[in-house]
Formats: sequence, C-alpha cells, structure tokens
Amino acid sequence: MNFLKNHPFAVEAFFESSLVMTFAVPKEQLQNFIPKCLELDTFQDKWAFLAIAMVQTKGLKPKGFPKFMGNDFFLIGYRIFVRYTNNAGKRLRGLYIIKSQTDKKKMELFGNVFTHYNYTTTDITKTTNGNLRTIKSEQSKFQISVEQTNNEIKIPENSPFTDWKDARKFAGPLPHTFTVNKKDKTILTILGVRQNWKPVPVKVESYHFDFLNSLKLQNIVLANAFEIKNIPYHWEKGKIEKWK
Repeated sequence: MNFLKNHPFAVEAFFESSLVMTFAVPKEQLQNFIPKCLELDTFQDKWAFLAIAMVQTKGLKPKGFPKFMGNDFFLIGYRIFVRYTNNAGKRLRGLYIIKSQTDKKKMELFGNVFTHYNYTTTDITKTTNGNLRTIKSEQSKFQISVEQTNNEIKIPENSPFTDWKDARKFAGPLPHTFTVNKKDKTILTILGVRQNWKPVPVKVESYHFDFLNSLKLQNIVLANAFEIKNIPYHWEKGKIEKWK
C-alpha cells in the first residue's frame, strides 16, 4: 500500500492564513540536509534558506469532493528551498520538507497515509493581545509573535535582502514540493496551484523554535516574514520519475 503515499489524487483547501518565516543560512550549513539529486536554491551564491510555514486551512479535501467532506486543520511545515532538474531538462524550483506538524490526529493519520511528510500532532494556541498576535505550542516548544501594524515594515535586521522585491522571491510556498526515495532513486514532485498570491510583509516581534535550535545551524538569521489570507489553493496529483 506504499503507493498511496505518493499523493495519488489532487487535494484542495482554502487558506484562511499562511504565515511564513524564512531564515537565511550560509549554504554549507544546509547542504547535508537535502538529497544529492536536489540543489540548494541560493541567493548571491552564499545564502540558502529554510522556511517555517504556519497555515490555517479550511475545507481540506480531495479535489472535487463535496464540501461537507472537508476538514479544517492547522499545518506547520519546516522546508528547505531547493531546485531540481527533471528528466526533461526543466529546472524546477520548490521545497524539500524536513518536518511536518498539525493540530489534529485526523490530519496526522490521513496525511501519513497519502503523503511522505511524516506528520506529528502537537498543541496549537493562537491569541491576540492588543496589536500582538501569538502562535505557540507548549508540547513542541515554539512561539512566534507578530505585531499588527499599519506602519511601513522594514526588512529584518541582518537579513541578506536589501529590499522586499528580492525577499519575495524566497517567500514560500514555492510551486513544487519534492519527496525523494533514496532507495529506488525516485523523486515525487507535487505542484501547488494558487491565484492572487500576494504575500504581505509582517513584523516579527519575537520567535523561538526548539526544532530550529536542534538543527544546530550557525549564523542563521531571519531573512523575511510574509502572510497571505483567504486564498483558494490546491495540490496536483504527484508525479514520479527516476532521478539521474
């Protein structure tokens, strides 16, 4: 039944919110986290990137199924920005997932039946105090606080980007997600499709992620943070090929 994990059908959902923080790391620091068939997607041939995406989905279900079959989940993904050249010679830009979490056991169960993302369930608490919005997990020991402001938002201090135009090029999610089977040398590519995708910069007041710290990356800096709201989204059926 392992073939079921290869994203055998298209899936759709409504993104009520997708908050993505992208961290820049000297490329040598991330090289060992990705398979050899992928290459890091870099900036200035120096920086590689790892993103943490926090997505509130609504009505997630197989594409075309009735609305009543949809479910609402909070999803968290830790992803590395990569590129892959397929057998047709096309260079694809996308993400390689290193950890996935959700707030409900149902999503963990079905997510692990139909994907290779290895979901685990964790607690999620969302609060708003004045102009400060916080998402945290006691179990997973993370917290992010975002300031809601109408003022102009500056790029995070020490970011490799000098303007939001370059920063938006590394704002997830990217078009493709890759899963690699090292044993049989195959790669599964999943295409994400969206419309009116206009990431808006957000101001991160503070953050802490135990998982990020566990990677023991050196000289890691917050490069950007963006959010989109109220966007329909779907993932196409997965495509598999042997990698060279």
